[in-house]
Amino acid sequence: MEQLLTKAIEQAGYTVKRAHSYNADKKHGFIDSQKMGIQVFGDIDPDAPLIVAESVWQYSHHVLAGLTTHKGPILTVANWSGMWPGLVGMLNLNGSLTKAGVNYSTVWSENFDDAFFLGCLSEWLTTGKIKHDTSHVKDFDLVKVPLADEQTGRTFAQKFRSAKAIMGVFDEGCMGMYNAIVPDHLLHPSGIFKERLSQSALYAAMQNVTHLEAETVLSWLLQKGMKFNWGTDEKTELTKSQTLEQCKMYIAAGRMADYFGCSTIGIQYQQGMKDLTATSDLAEGLFNNIERPPIYDENGKELFVGQAIPHFNEVDECAGIDSLLTYKLWQELGMSGENTLHDIRWGEHYKGGAVDDFVWVLLISGAVPAAHFKNGYADASSERQPAMFFPKGGGTLKGVSKPGDIVWSRVYVMDDALHCDLGLGEVADLPESETNRRWEQTTYQWPIMHGILNGVSRDQLMARHQSNHIHVVYCPDKAMAKKACHIKAAAFDELGIKVHFCGDV
Repeated sequence: MEQLLTKAIEQAGYTVKRAHSYNADKKHGFIDSQKMGIQVFGDIDPDAPLIVAESVWQYSHHVLAGLTTHKGPILTVANWSGMWPGLVGMLNLNGSLTKAGVNYSTVWSENFDDAFFLGCLSEWLTTGKIKHDTSHVKDFDLVKVPLADEQTGRTFAQKFRSAKAIMGVFDEGCMGMYNAIVPDHLLHPSGIFKERLSQSALYAAMQNVTHLEAETVLSWLLQKGMKFNWGTDEKTELTKSQTLEQCKMYIAAGRMADYFGCSTIGIQYQQGMKDLTATSDLAEGLFNNIERPPIYDENGKELFVGQAIPHFNEVDECAGIDSLLTYKLWQELGMSGENTLHDIRWGEHYKGGAVDDFVWVLLISGAVPAAHFKNGYADASSERQPAMFFPKGGGTLKGVSKPGDIVWSRVYVMDDALHCDLGLGEVADLPESETNRRWEQTTYQWPIMHGILNGVSRDQLMARHQSNHIHVVYCPDKAMAKKACHIKAAAFDELGIKVHFCGDV
């Protein structure tokens, strides 16, 4: 990527100066800590044009400190690859810069020689800015929502705010995602209040869960037809003992949610718990499903009977707001409401069968509810998480999201206020061979959704979206999806969240 990007800049008549050297000992040229980032920016002319090149997932806080005080024009650039997800890292950095009030431009490319990229690069090199097409965005106030739908949404929001809800946060700031931390003064007007919990306390609570209790959860899953790809090598394979640790986390976190009165919880895991225990992803997927193994307290009382416990992956509090409100609202509207976030991992145009559209690879590390799969748990499997990032192992809740109509969204912080982009979409039914190809290009252990965003092109989403995460929830048909989208918009507006419709809504 660096060579291709440098070539494009030089062909435009400019020279490139690398701000930091390749590290021969570490065998990479990345800025790999906040400490290093501050040191690097100390040697950069604050008025110089600056390009942040993203070719892998990254921790935004490593460069955020320096970018907040940089005075020259800033350009974030990402490659277009599923295997090397710079676009995921760039979207997170963009959302963090937006929250921090830092002006920047952004662009992306597969080979850095296409007309779109070269035009954007030329525009930035000559003006210091890039103006993208965002004509797909319309503010809530400019869209005529049916009065009955608006009243339904506002009534729901008023009741929700009056009742109030507690968001359990197991250590803020996963992987430096500054954009995923919601300031309390912005959160409270919605009626949601944080309970700041500790991953250390969660790990301690896991030690109080018995082996029999964990086995009972696992037996429930096996009876539902879920498959576990177990081996014997703890370092490279998923083992039954890792899965049982995950079952203990599921029980312990559920008990803590009950004790503290949480309506939604988020577990950071990366970092904090990754060096202690198996990954949280299986527990997260179970929490997000209404049908799930029962959790009992120490006295044998079942907790959260017949309910999901909405979980926001990677302790993304913006997703936590969305997850809880969407689940409660969909229930009010007579729908099940199981929802999840996904990474906007990558995508390509697909033509075949009934599909002729740009299809996104929406992928997350395991928090997807089984209700999103055609046959529920019977279509789910658990694969060991990659050892590089998950040294203690643990499995995912993997499957292919079923075809259907969805409402998608993203809550984010901009100009010291909460905003939400909201749109309609559908999940495509792709051949198994194409699904496998896309898995092989990304992370085959993770659950996948073949997402189409109605009326929003690839470049429009990339130009506008303020996170690597996107939130999705199913509706029974297109008419209900549109109605629910309108109601959700009115509810969010009532709660003080500035809503922007995106695409065909």
